[in-house]
Amino acid sequence: MVMMPGGTTYYFSHGISKLINHNPNVSYKLIASLAKSEMKSVEEIRQQGIDVQVVDSRKTVFFENIYEKNQNNRKQRVHAMADPFSVDALKDVEAKYICLGSLLPKDFSLDVVKYLSNKGSIVMDAQGFLRDVKPNGDVYACDWNNKFEYFKYIDILKVNEYEVEVLTGKKDLHQAAMQLAQWGIKEVLLTLGSYGSIVLVNGTFYDIDAYKPLSVVDATGCGDTYVMGYVYKRVQGASPLEAAKFATAVSTCKLEAHGPFQSTETEAINRIDNS
Repeated sequence: MVMMPGGTTYYFSHGISKLINHNPNVSYKLIASLAKSEMKSVEEIRQQGIDVQVVDSRKTVFFENIYEKNQNNRKQRVHAMADPFSVDALKDVEAKYICLGSLLPKDFSLDVVKYLSNKGSIVMDAQGFLRDVKPNGDVYACDWNNKFEYFKYIDILKVNEYEVEVLTGKKDLHQAAMQLAQWGIKEVLLTLGSYGSIVLVNGTFYDIDAYKPLSVVDATGCGDTYVMGYVYKRVQGASPLEAAKFATAVSTCKLEAHGPFQSTETEAINRIDNS
């Protein structure tokens, strides 16, 4: 067992710090809901050159991830939950892309997402809204309550192959992605673990093969890293295909070690060029 900080904000922030610290054209700010006992993790992120704003919470969300031999499969338990975000706590937010790292259904209410949609393009990982936490902490898959209301305000949605079937009821991945687009999602990011990813934008599918890793060490955070790489490139004007290839490359680099992406943009680009 490996105990370490984690979550969307952790993997996204540490990963993007390796990119933006060498790129003055991209800026990033993290807003995190944390208990005071976890401020050490905040300082570690700040030491990476990331601007961090902390919203006080009674607890910090604490997950246990249990992986099978096939690291595409995992079981989860929740040991603690953070307080949800409020409109007041996020009233000063404004950006080209606003990435909401939802870990649990209550993290971002519909009112918060609606408010933020007027401040920038909303990027969301569906995972947090598809988790039903039982009293003992075990996590089970469930459909997204009020998903159609949320979809009105989400521009980019990331799902995996299991989540997209729960959301749409469709086993065919391309049909499932198309259903999300018909429901209003402008850019669908469908990650498939070691099988690559599918991106759907403006009616065009992009099927991206996975790059072969040098070793498979830790799959936790690969989805967050994929979104990080995709948005990092899109904010600079890259096409969906270019952004998806880069997202795949940084996820592969991250897979090869415990913790967040620690490589470089050059290394990620080399993975693409040498594939």
